[in-house]
Amino acid sequence: MGTLLIHNARAIATFDSADPAQSTELRSASIYIEGNRIAFIGATADLPPQALQADEVIDACHHLVTPGLVNTHHHMYQSLTRAIPEVQNAELFGWLRGLYPIWAGLTPEMVQVSTQIAMAELLLSGCTTSSDHLYIYPNGVRLDDSIEAAAEIGMRFVATRGSMSVGQSQGGLPPDRVVEREDFILKDTQRLIEQYHDASFGSMLNVAVAPCSPFSVSRDLMRESALLARQYGARLHTHLAENDHDLAYSREKFGCTPTQYAQDLGWLGHDVWHAHCVKLDDAGISLFAASRTGVAHCPCSNMRLASGIAPVRKMLNAGVPVGLGVDGSASNDAAHMLNEARQALLLARVGRAMQPPEERLLPNGERKTFFGCDLGPAEMTVRDALGVATRGGAQVLGRADIGHLAVGMCADLVLWDLDTLGFAGGAVHDPVGSLLLCASPQADTTVVNGKVVVREGHLESIDLGPLMERHNRLALQLAEGAR
Repeated sequence: MGTLLIHNARAIATFDSADPAQSTELRSASIYIEGNRIAFIGATADLPPQALQADEVIDACHHLVTPGLVNTHHHMYQSLTRAIPEVQNAELFGWLRGLYPIWAGLTPEMVQVSTQIAMAELLLSGCTTSSDHLYIYPNGVRLDDSIEAAAEIGMRFVATRGSMSVGQSQGGLPPDRVVEREDFILKDTQRLIEQYHDASFGSMLNVAVAPCSPFSVSRDLMRESALLARQYGARLHTHLAENDHDLAYSREKFGCTPTQYAQDLGWLGHDVWHAHCVKLDDAGISLFAASRTGVAHCPCSNMRLASGIAPVRKMLNAGVPVGLGVDGSASNDAAHMLNEARQALLLARVGRAMQPPEERLLPNGERKTFFGCDLGPAEMTVRDALGVATRGGAQVLGRADIGHLAVGMCADLVLWDLDTLGFAGGAVHDPVGSLLLCASPQADTTVVNGKVVVREGHLESIDLGPLMERHNRLALQLAEGAR
């Protein structure tokens, strides 16, 4: 690989500190990249001489540069079933029951094409690393289909081998025809880890072990999956405590909360991350914090399905690693990572505003009553939200080589054009604040592992027009096949 110079950026938000408020923000600064790593970041006047001879120079004088955004939870095949009328107004369980029969018609081609559509949308919205939770494997579908699609498009990828093994006849939620035998699930998961998982610095591909949920797999599969993952040093992922029905199912079937269920089965730890956790209670937050268990917060999906508002500020204050996830396109209908960060900011503030009044003791000894609307704006700041979307996501995925900008880190970064209508009157005051508070733009340039994948708003690696046409044809074919 060659060299790349991001020259004289108007602003660079590095997120080189664990505390977003303390992260360095540079003005009139540059980034010099050698191969896939950052070799210099700092004032343009201090550039090393060789940087000016870089193989490629991108003039960033009109741009804000941020770390690449990190998506910690997705179901990419679901882009084929966006806005399906029958489930537009359903909550989680009803939504799943309506879509399982459609997803039963998935083919390898559908998975490959939908994966690239989802990744194109992510890359164009500033996301450089994404996980994907593929848990349904009909008609010869394999996780390999997603892995091959990711390699072609150029996205850093965490492919999770999902699974469902408990069908409706055994008290689970999915139809029996879409579940798999547990011995096969474990054998295939082992194959995928041995064949693809790369834990080295700068890896473009990780494999994680990801039984779908407490309502679609057995306790035995959860236990055996955890043992298998830890034998190979792979990470663990599942859904947990997403809505009230999810909570009620755990209490009825297992006699405990979702967090207690996870703890009993070995599903807490620094190598585990759970999606949603909307209904995580204070005891659960404490267990997550003590064990360094991660959370993929999916604000748009949680709003779309009316699941609730995850207690993200409580989690962050307790020390729980939190990242963002766009979730499946069919429960969000968008995969715009920057907009997801904006929604996380807004939802956290609304959630705090809904809480009862709180009496606080002021430094002068006076007691004062604060209403939720007084405290809501501080619940999540713009830098908090962007920190969760970058460094937080990297932490949740167990990656120390991405998520912030510093010498030696992988060169995953995004350039946002500040001289656009949506930023007028905003970027002149605060470029980072404007990125989260103004209308969410598309990325101007997205760099993954030192390679420009999006240039001036256009995807470089794949011809998007024919891909979209193929995707739309397959989406109609999938829906019609279920009728």
